[in-house]
Amino acid sequence: MAEKKTPLRSEVAEEFKWNLDALYKSDADWEEDLKTLPEAAEELAAYAGTLAESPARLREFFDKNETFERRVSNIFCYASLLKSVDAKDEKAQVMSARAMSQIMKLAAELSFVTPEILEMPEEKLAAFEAAPELTPYQHTLDDLRRSKAHVLSKAEEKILSGMGEIRNAPGEIADMLETADLVYDSIKDEDGGELEVTGANYIPLQMSDSRAVREAAFHSYYKTYKQHINTFTATYAANVNADVFEARTRHHESALAMSLFSDNIPLSVYDSLIETVHKHLPTMYRYVALRKKMLGLSELHYYDVYAPLVKDSGISYTLDEAKQMVLDAVAPLGSEYVANVKRAYDEHWIDYYPNVGKQSGAFSSGTYDSVPYIMMNFNGTLDSVSTLAHEMGHSQHTLLANTHNPAHDADYTLFVAEIASTVNENLLIDQLIKKETDPKKKLFLLNEYMEGFKGTVFRQTMFAEFEKLAHEEVEKGGALSAEFLNNLYEGLVKQYFGPDLTMDEEVRYEWARIPHFYRSFYVYMYATGYSSAVALSEAVLNDGEEAVKKYLEFLSMGGSAYPLDELRHGGVDLSTPEPIDRALGKFERIVEEAEKTLAELERA
Repeated sequence: MAEKKTPLRSEVAEEFKWNLDALYKSDADWEEDLKTLPEAAEELAAYAGTLAESPARLREFFDKNETFERRVSNIFCYASLLKSVDAKDEKAQVMSARAMSQIMKLAAELSFVTPEILEMPEEKLAAFEAAPELTPYQHTLDDLRRSKAHVLSKAEEKILSGMGEIRNAPGEIADMLETADLVYDSIKDEDGGELEVTGANYIPLQMSDSRAVREAAFHSYYKTYKQHINTFTATYAANVNADVFEARTRHHESALAMSLFSDNIPLSVYDSLIETVHKHLPTMYRYVALRKKMLGLSELHYYDVYAPLVKDSGISYTLDEAKQMVLDAVAPLGSEYVANVKRAYDEHWIDYYPNVGKQSGAFSSGTYDSVPYIMMNFNGTLDSVSTLAHEMGHSQHTLLANTHNPAHDADYTLFVAEIASTVNENLLIDQLIKKETDPKKKLFLLNEYMEGFKGTVFRQTMFAEFEKLAHEEVEKGGALSAEFLNNLYEGLVKQYFGPDLTMDEEVRYEWARIPHFYRSFYVYMYATGYSSAVALSEAVLNDGEEAVKKYLEFLSMGGSAYPLDELRHGGVDLSTPEPIDRALGKFERIVEEAEKTLAELERA
């Protein structure tokens, strides 16, 4: 049967495209708004040197700046959304580039704001924060006051800001080395033909049904990394050294503390995540043993870690079926939440299908003044249904945050950004597992759930521990050699995967291919976010209406409080091990159910 041809953008029916009228009715309206930005920025720039005159003056500036930023957000978002669905649309590309250029220029003109506010003496800044005129901006001012001890003089800040390109160089060099310069030996496919190995196809090759292909790709891939390991060591060491330098310059106790500071996260949360995951590693070992058994292997190697345990049943879903599955999944969140999901369907928030030039993957995006749009590439698989649930979680979080907060308090932080999306995914798969009566299909669903825990909680925590130990080595005066990093990573893999994993020598080089390490101390948020989402979805399903109420209130808080306080209000206290414990308790129950389901299949 001939493969279905991907349609042009113009060939996709309007009912399956998003409607961007909530942003602009036409490109001409966008052009008119873009023209107003320089004059509006000039009006704001006139406030320079006067922000500390009085609380009323600062409030006046904040209000005008908020209006300006909303307009900027609309302009950029509209152009970005047009470009995302048709990269071949030259007009959209030009619009996006013009918007970005204008925004960068205006941001530089308004860079005086934070330094000018923080130049106020502490007593005056505290008085401003307490002034009735500035009550709506209390969280904004509190966040600024927190940073005062770590903001340098104007001259020093200018020097540091000018080093941005140098600061980003280690990651860019590593990326260029990996994507442009590394060459891997080709391997043989199942039929004996030549098969290319690349950075882009390595993980798909590791998911091959053929163990010979997986093994050959593994050895080819890491042979090349081993040959360049000293270069990768130099780039990563430079990145860590830059982190440590900046942290010391800004008077933070460590690079980790500096990274956590922006979200007001104490070091204890990071450490508690690692300690609690360590406590639950025996369950991870059970999963690894189960994987070994299901694959029928006498030895489980690292190139078996991504191998599919259960073949997809091949079931395909129509778009209407997928939409109903999501509605059914989120029903425990209440009638208002369900009604808002229906709004997304009825009001064309969603761009559903692939077309030529459309960006791959999926995302949720919008502004304070628009609806939260969703872009995806629906193909009828269970993964596509899960993607719809995931992105709908983002959009409903944004909708609630925008509805219940002024614009300056609406944006939620990255720390909580993946929670609503993962809650929706968990509600979907929980519902499907409970309904499924076919043991093979049930095992497929259980494996999907287990893979989520393996990849998002255990593996990301392992990465987080690697980053912490590497930075600590430099902070205590050590140096990052290839031998140190290789041994550190190999030891962590042994610790996290346990005795049923047969270690291959190449595993020790895997750290060099993890791009997240150049965005230091970011990956732990995957683990805390996933764990929080599991704890919250468990509460929604098992703890009654009060748990649902608290969860929806958490979503409605947007960025009006610090993320730990917001989560605590929702019923998750990450200052304790309890949420991680609860999430990994769920993982243990899933592993147990998978073991029982496998035994049932073996008896049949």
